[in-house]
Amino acid sequence: MNESEVQHEYFSLEKTLETPAHISSLTFGHAGHLFAGSDDGSLRVYDLSSYKVLKAARGLGAEVSSIVCVKKAGSDLRDAWIAHGRKISKFQMDSPKMIQTMEDAVVTIEVSPEESGDGALNELALNANKSHLAYTTDSGLVGVIDLSDKSITKMETKHESVCCFVKFVPDRPRELISGGHDTRLLHFDFSQNKVLSRHQISPHVEEGSVSLSPPFITSMAMSITGVLAAGTADGRLFIGFGGEKSSVKGSKKKSKKWEGLDEDEIVLLKVAEGPIVGMAFADSRTLVTSTLLGIITQYSLSYDPAEASVIIKQMWQEESPGLTKVNALVADEKRIIVGGFSEKNRGVIEIWKQVIPQAKDEA
Repeated sequence: MNESEVQHEYFSLEKTLETPAHISSLTFGHAGHLFAGSDDGSLRVYDLSSYKVLKAARGLGAEVSSIVCVKKAGSDLRDAWIAHGRKISKFQMDSPKMIQTMEDAVVTIEVSPEESGDGALNELALNANKSHLAYTTDSGLVGVIDLSDKSITKMETKHESVCCFVKFVPDRPRELISGGHDTRLLHFDFSQNKVLSRHQISPHVEEGSVSLSPPFITSMAMSITGVLAAGTADGRLFIGFGGEKSSVKGSKKKSKKWEGLDEDEIVLLKVAEGPIVGMAFADSRTLVTSTLLGIITQYSLSYDPAEASVIIKQMWQEESPGLTKVNALVADEKRIIVGGFSEKNRGVIEIWKQVIPQAKDEA
């Protein structure tokens, strides 16, 4: 069977779910569970086979900006760390209660009580050891919570504007990367409170003119092998292959620190006309993105060590039929899920399912 005899992989819209409030965050729990946060301070856990709500939390007092799930022994339902306002709370979703409230949180940590009104939380990330939880704030701060004693370490170097994103580096539980509206990516060793490397994305220049849209970092993802991706407000895609694990990339020995911001192994391409606001790795070399207005795209990433070049190939693209604005995206090898709100101002979750390529019938 020739390659030309196989249809290109694509996704079809399997299900659309509506909620009263805008969807602000998404994450997978158990393989068949979707955790969805809303801007009214509520959380829903969906069964992805029946699309029914299994559990919920409400009355959290502020937008659920990020959710991190933690496996719990003896339960399919994950525990959830939830960022809401200036607080991070942990809920045990296997509680007998169908709907929990703030009183049911087993832990609540207020991370920036001394900051001014711009200290709201954005993204959470859990390291591989599950020992530390990182967070970012509107005031540009990156902080790390030691979950053994709930002590907080705030990075001395801050972003100059809103810090939206944070990811731990795979297999390096002390190293993390943050991205913000100051167009900078900062790479920390949080145990030393030290910046190990940094990269600033320059304004887009085309035909002698500079883009009017600043290259704010509006999305970020890290593959399980250490490839960093980031999207910008001016529609560009940043890919850093320098930190990819040697087992995938070749014979390169593990370095003392992650090298994902190495200038020699970075590519920055214009791929969209608007902000890229959501992205996730479906596997180590497959990246899914969405623009603010719902153009969903799947890319295949490859790296040629001989030529020291990064190759980005668009595999599939479709426009969301029901989302006016996208706020969140998650993906795995079989599904792409986007969330935001519709023109009717309702929260919307779209679940796109992979259609398996089929061989063409022989003549």
